[in-house]
Amino acid sequence: MLFTLLDEVIKVFNDMKVRKSSSSDEVKKRKKAVLFCLSDDKKKIVVEEGKHILVGDIGDTVDDPYACFVKLLPLNDCRYGLYDATYETKESKKEDLVFIFWAPEGAPLKSKMIYASSKDAIKKKFTGIKHEWQVNGLDDIQDRSTLAEKLGGSVVVSLEGRPL
Repeated sequence: MLFTLLDEVIKVFNDMKVRKSSSSDEVKKRKKAVLFCLSDDKKKIVVEEGKHILVGDIGDTVDDPYACFVKLLPLNDCRYGLYDATYETKESKKEDLVFIFWAPEGAPLKSKMIYASSKDAIKKKFTGIKHEWQVNGLDDIQDRSTLAEKLGGSVVVSLEGRPL
């Protein structure tokens, strides 16, 4: 089965990937996290309406971007997500995009199969992603130390400004 990615999906990815020095207004409009889903006909991968966090929301309407991102995930269906993680190791501050494949236990089998088979289509377009994480339930993702481990194991000392 062939899946198409809408241009907006690739645009969102490129906007999140490129960290050029932008004006503070532009930075505020940048997405910190976003979810993608399959279109109703299950042939296209689209940006899910209203399921994102902007950099400008942090400290304003969003206190903890990671916890907020976890709350965006549906408990009974699959999604793809991009999360722009800000973390610190003992040596330095870092930012990395994480590609998340969310396939919770409660999702219908058909949905899991379609998302699993379309994952390569989206990953091919998301060039340069260092971290991929398949998550099968809230237990896996609620604990931020699991993400910290993905990003760099025991060298990570804080995530989103919060000590681990």
